[in-house]
Amino acid sequence: MYDIRKITEDVTYIGCSDRRLSLFESAYPIPNGISYNSYLLSDEKTVLFDTVDRACSSQFFANLEAALETRELDYLVVQHMEPDHCAMLEDVVALYPNVQVVCTQKSLGLIKQFFDFDIDSHAMLVKEGDTLNTGNHELTFYMAPMVHWPEVMVTYDKTDKALYSADAFGSFGAINGNLIDEGVDFEKEYLSEARRYYTNIVGKYGMQVQMLLKKAANLEINTIYPLHGLIIKDNISKFVEKYDKWSKYQPEENSVLIAYSSVYGGTENAVNILAGMLADRGVRSIKMYDVSQTHHSYVISDAFKYSHIVFATTTYNNGVFETMENLLHNLAAHNLQNRKVVLIQNGSWAPVCGGLMKTILEKLQGTQIIDESLCIKSALKEEQLPELDAIADRIIDSINLGN
Repeated sequence: MYDIRKITEDVTYIGCSDRRLSLFESAYPIPNGISYNSYLLSDEKTVLFDTVDRACSSQFFANLEAALETRELDYLVVQHMEPDHCAMLEDVVALYPNVQVVCTQKSLGLIKQFFDFDIDSHAMLVKEGDTLNTGNHELTFYMAPMVHWPEVMVTYDKTDKALYSADAFGSFGAINGNLIDEGVDFEKEYLSEARRYYTNIVGKYGMQVQMLLKKAANLEINTIYPLHGLIIKDNISKFVEKYDKWSKYQPEENSVLIAYSSVYGGTENAVNILAGMLADRGVRSIKMYDVSQTHHSYVISDAFKYSHIVFATTTYNNGVFETMENLLHNLAAHNLQNRKVVLIQNGSWAPVCGGLMKTILEKLQGTQIIDESLCIKSALKEEQLPELDAIADRIIDSINLGN
């Protein structure tokens, strides 16, 4: 049975949700599922914006057939060639052999890598600023390389003042009835997973996101149609503001994130005491993660959110404890910048992890290590409390200065 949703007189949602998948891209936990969004524009010509993941193939084709209402498909716009959006491309072309596949030159190359059908006879290549008139709608194509693959483009519908944004402005999470953001509490129910999606999927490419935001700033946009997550109408300015901060690596929260790993509890005890000291000094919304218990994608998301980060861990096999080392390398890979950092190391006989953490973090542009003085040997001692107190003061001074 088909499951389609009319969004406007001419635009129909024909996507689907997957709540069975546990890891998106075999990497990121999605306890609330994921949506694969696809849209059909029914004008004098019919236009399909992207397809879906193969996991939803049966639902997708039932939806597409119902939305077309016996009409032929004239155009398939390929905005992003990742298989969660293009998996059904060959099947669509086989079902509608007269369709023209609107794509970039880079997408054409990727299509030939993923598929073996004759794409050349169907391809309609477009570049920056090219337009397609479908009757009452005028579509303009804008390149968005590395948001988050090199072939990505977005599409602006001048008639509806709508941006089909590819992977930009997306989120983890299945569609739970409410398809548009006006039906949810954006701050409480949506933003955290949108942040985790951005920081882990797109976060490395802040400069490229800034380029896309500059293009979007010249457009009047009333609706954003992303390839994952809710359609955005009510919260466009808020979402754009968040994207601007995230892509400039500017923190949202002038507070402290504490990320730690602790084998026998000594390191955990120290950071719990430090967190209490900070709270007693007036720091609000402190966040703590045991990085051995929490997937790194959640910690990375909050690392983009918070201005100050405490990393505390143990020396293990003459190195950094593995879950902390993995987190630090992931933060470096995601290009986190402009943070104030405190390092706390532990080691029962040869504490060396502090220097190794520093080596990784020094690669992060604009990141300042404001304290690396505390070295725990197995367990924090009472005589070390003044050192911990001094670290709390140093963090407070940095926060109060607005740095």
